Amino acid sequence: MSDDRGKAENSTGSSDTDDVAASAASSRPTGKRPGRRSSAAADTSAATTVAATAGASSATAAPAKKAEKPRKENIFKRLRRFLREVVAELRKVIWPNRKQMVTYTTVVLVFVAFMVAYISGLDLAFIKGVTWLFG
Repeated sequence: MSDDRGKAENSTGSSDTDDVAASAASSRPTGKRPGRRSSAAADTSAATTVAATAGASSATAAPAKKAEKPRKENIFKRLRRFLREVVAELRKVIWPNRKQMVTYTTVVLVFVAFMVAYISGLDLAFIKGVTWLFG
């Protein structure tokens, strides 16, 4: 009986991990970032921590060298790297769909029209007040 509890199987005979993978693959986008990015970020941060720890221990063991001036890359290589990083960041953006874009645009236009009317009214009131006061 305890051996059966160790195996995670449902009534159809497939494991729970297969069900999770199947439901994740068939799920519709929710507008949120997928979980695999966060696990990749966790792996990256763990690797960075390990590298930093290893670097710290090697730095204490070896005497400090003169600080070398970092070699500057070719302008075209830097430009290409910059564009690659821009594209990578743009892939992370959650873009609004058409309905959201129409809603946001309408809200902005109504707000701008209200502010124009409000400031124009204040300007007119100040002009009338100054004209009345100083004639």
